[in-house]
Amino acid sequence: MTRGKVAATALTIGTVLGAGYLFSALARRRSERIAPATGHFVTIDGVRLHYLEAGDGPPILLIHGLGGQLRHFSYALLEKLARRHRVIMIDRPGAGHSARMRGYGIAEHAAIVARFIETLALDHPIIAAHSFGGAVALSLALDHPELVGKLALIAPLSQPDMVVQQPFKTFLAAPLWLREMACRTAAVPIGVAIRGRVHRATFAPEAVAPDFDAEGGGLLVLRPETLAAGFEEISTASTQLSRMVSRYPEITVPVSILFGREDQVLDPAIHGERTALSIAHSRLAWIEGGHMLPVTQPDAVARFILEES
Repeated sequence: MTRGKVAATALTIGTVLGAGYLFSALARRRSERIAPATGHFVTIDGVRLHYLEAGDGPPILLIHGLGGQLRHFSYALLEKLARRHRVIMIDRPGAGHSARMRGYGIAEHAAIVARFIETLALDHPIIAAHSFGGAVALSLALDHPELVGKLALIAPLSQPDMVVQQPFKTFLAAPLWLREMACRTAAVPIGVAIRGRVHRATFAPEAVAPDFDAEGGGLLVLRPETLAAGFEEISTASTQLSRMVSRYPEITVPVSILFGREDQVLDPAIHGERTALSIAHSRLAWIEGGHMLPVTQPDAVARFILEES
């Protein structure tokens, strides 16, 4: 390749990366304008966390899943729970409007949630957690049982068996430095291009909520830091869950699990039945529906959580 071709190639690559970086910055501004922070902030162990609370009474702490944030628990669900309880929804580190923690996984997220419970003086809250948040809740019950009242897990990630689709496998296979750079240049444009398809697959067989981008905060995942945090969580989850599952018989707090029969993100037989069988004080409930139950079926999810109060 001649020197001129090398220079032209470098210029093209630089232009593409620069355009991706600018597009990502603009997408971040747009998403935060459409779905702004609406709650309070507290700094714990140097990490600034965003949370929202409503109601009075015994506490319920809601923990969202991968690529989500507190708006994934719909306002309809919040309203129903807040009639009888003090309800706290938290943006996990790196998601929503909470700052990112680098190099941390499920156990570390559970540790910072434990410190959050102590800071807000929550007396043995019900931990209601969705999807990846279920793994955090299980880790909380394993390592900080003295802080937990009960677990109410909605379509929880609980086993190391995960199906990761393309193009996410490509990002996970890349070295960390390349993954971080890709999240600041290429990942956001790709995410915008496939957003509709990903949402449909996540909600299936139910319809995507029409206000999910704004009211549900769906746009907030399309930010470099949020994508990078999500890839980091996925890359470490299987190893950490492999260590956790052998300890599930140690869990002493009551655990209830709710799964949609048609969940197409996590296999209910693996993440529901297998996990329930390994925990002594557990029960498994079923509902017709998919993975995004806190958004699509707030009434049923509220009844499930309140059965634990």
